[in-house]
Amino acid sequence: MTPVERFRELLAIPTVSRADPADVDDAAFVAFRATLESLYPLVHEHLDREVVAGHSLLYRWRGRTDAAPLLLLAHQDVVPVDGQEWRHPPFAAEIVGEGPDQTIHARGAIDDKGALVAIFEAVEQSLADGAVPETDVWLAFGHDEETRGTGAQALAALLADRGVRPALVLDEGGAVVEGAVPGVGVPTAMIGVAERGVATFDLVTREAGGHASTPPALPATARLARAIDRLRRRPFPRRLVAPVRAMLATAAPHAVAPYGAVFRRAGLTAPVLIRALSSLGPETNALVRTTAVVTRLEGAAGENVLATTARASVNVRLLTGETLSDVAIHLRRAVADPLVDIELRHGGDPSPVSPWRGDAWRRLASAVTATLGADVVSLPYLQLGASDSRFYTGLTDAVYRFAPFHLTRAERDALHAPDERVRVEVWLRGIRFYRALLVPPSPPAA
Repeated sequence: MTPVERFRELLAIPTVSRADPADVDDAAFVAFRATLESLYPLVHEHLDREVVAGHSLLYRWRGRTDAAPLLLLAHQDVVPVDGQEWRHPPFAAEIVGEGPDQTIHARGAIDDKGALVAIFEAVEQSLADGAVPETDVWLAFGHDEETRGTGAQALAALLADRGVRPALVLDEGGAVVEGAVPGVGVPTAMIGVAERGVATFDLVTREAGGHASTPPALPATARLARAIDRLRRRPFPRRLVAPVRAMLATAAPHAVAPYGAVFRRAGLTAPVLIRALSSLGPETNALVRTTAVVTRLEGAAGENVLATTARASVNVRLLTGETLSDVAIHLRRAVADPLVDIELRHGGDPSPVSPWRGDAWRRLASAVTATLGADVVSLPYLQLGASDSRFYTGLTDAVYRFAPFHLTRAERDALHAPDERVRVEVWLRGIRFYRALLVPPSPPAA
């Protein structure tokens, strides 16, 4: 079988994670694990493997020395496709197009089986070539990243108990993109050096209830609606945080005038940059402020019943430097109503910021230019979404978030949406990236 055929076979297994573990098809994860064993015999012959927390997988490839190891992360699970209309069946992994436009359509093609299977291909090919890594390589593949992250938490705790202190951790995250930074015309590898925190707060209003035919002047649902609108009209303050400053400073030499000069002088031009980034669109706005959006609403059990409790779930993504306590204070001030309760359901603060200099960073950037294009510039950036990597920050300060795929705007927009896809040529280049990262090429002889 070819790498693409193996990829398609694994994409066809619907390893869907759901909020309620009782709704998860455990058989799909068992089948996925068994299929990995059959498709990658050298990996399972030469690497130690453990099954952790039910379905998460941990592999160890022993290296030549006992220096600090490399840890690669990915996740097996994918988000549901319920209620979505796909042009191609989401678990058929159909190939569409010809030449460089040949594309695999499937749930998980990018998030995150694209990276997971590319890592397996890289290790299998390296083993077939007789390669042995300089240091140990650990591979950790969680099974519920899209919901609770319990698999990654268990994996990280196990590694911590064993004293594993990686020199570099790499998880999914940014990609090779174009036009991500205004004024920069070269393709950029967006390597996340930090990620925003994530939390869910509930806005809750309560009343006695009764028949809908005799509502009070301000029923619980109306009070809740007013609170939601107040929150929308009072966004969090804007700031230019360290990862974003680093991104702009690194991009400055590659930016056309006047952008380059503005980026280089971010200390002076910060107010202008903040206003510009917040106005360019949702992605750049999220780089300069904590965001909060209501995602779920709950009210009465019947159409003719007054709600005794009305609830709005607010998804909050915390900017670097913000805390859950800061968010609670802002929500209280924005809502400005003591009869609206603000309750933290779950959440975590933003991750620490990893360095964008030093050996770990250079190793990543070298693999990028060696395999993804000599003109690709590696940029540190603040990852907007959450990943399993946040559970590994206690092991090392060198935790990065990057998937080695060159993605268009439309391809990025398809994540978690209908018609998720990856171009075949792009995915195959990703395998080369992981091979270069696992066993860096030797320097030429003098």
